[in-house]
Amino acid sequence: MCLALPMKINKINGTVARCEVGGLSQDIRIDFITDAKPGDYVMVHAGFAIERMTEKEALENMKLLEELKNAL
Repeated sequence: MCLALPMKINKINGTVARCEVGGLSQDIRIDFITDAKPGDYVMVHAGFAIERMTEKEALENMKLLEELKNAL
């Protein structure tokens, strides 16, 4: 099973973005996202941003993941 997570871009250096979710930061590749900028939310899978999201979509997704975690 594969899982993608929403993350917020904090800063960009070329094709690498420093992203954050839940207090954790990670460098990800943004090759597939055009015109990415700090403040954007992206869906991240295997170290790559695969889709841009609205803030509302990202927050809803994070809430669902938190609910799933708490249910386990």
